[in-house]
Amino acid sequence: MTTATITPPAVPEAIESFTVTLMIRRFNPEVDAEPHWQDFDVELYATDRVLDALHKIKWEQDGTLSFRRSCAHGICGSDAMRINGRNRLACKTLIKDLDITKPVYVEAIKGLPLEKDLIVDMEPFFESFKAVQPFLVSQQAPKDGKERIQTVAQRERFDDTTKCILCAACTSSCPVFWTDGQYFGPAAIVNAHRFIFDSRDDNAAVRLDILNDEEGVWRCRTTFNCTEACPRGIQVTQAIAEVKQAMMRGKP
Repeated sequence: MTTATITPPAVPEAIESFTVTLMIRRFNPEVDAEPHWQDFDVELYATDRVLDALHKIKWEQDGTLSFRRSCAHGICGSDAMRINGRNRLACKTLIKDLDITKPVYVEAIKGLPLEKDLIVDMEPFFESFKAVQPFLVSQQAPKDGKERIQTVAQRERFDDTTKCILCAACTSSCPVFWTDGQYFGPAAIVNAHRFIFDSRDDNAAVRLDILNDEEGVWRCRTTFNCTEACPRGIQVTQAIAEVKQAMMRGKP
């Protein structure tokens, strides 16, 4: 009679945690005349995100810390902020992708009025967005009373700019927007592009006229900050250039 040897299951290695220092630019309008930096030490794992670190601070250290977040999966666009000097979504920035040998600096995005801590007033941003008529305008009923058909090529023409989640990362990375709050900004132009080049839309000329303004598309200086900042990978600078070209042609 033989006896089988049972191999004990392997014990998984413990996941290493480490302490990360976050330097957060704080501002409470009720007590502060100017923003100031405050440091927090947080115990984190490599797969944690900056958003997780902010949650730990708010839940375990300082409940007054204020920031926006919603879906936490890079779709809602609520948690755009400056992380180590770059515009990013806190929910898509992994701790392991940052240099944690030094403090991680977190502050509100630039160019919009600061309300509290990491929260800015988004109303000027959405006013520009609404001004470019970001919706389909068609003067004709669909054929046979059904849907408006597009070819694959017609859809591809504007597919990239449908990805915008209105996080304002691109607009608030633009140096022109920082110095001139009247500029429409990259996000508004991207959303205009999405309908200007949509074959089902009849209002391209109106949008081109809106953007052919002193504070419109010609204010872009092609620095590519917006393209680098976009968390959805939209070719923002290219979209702006295509709107400029359509303006010069007088049609999409």
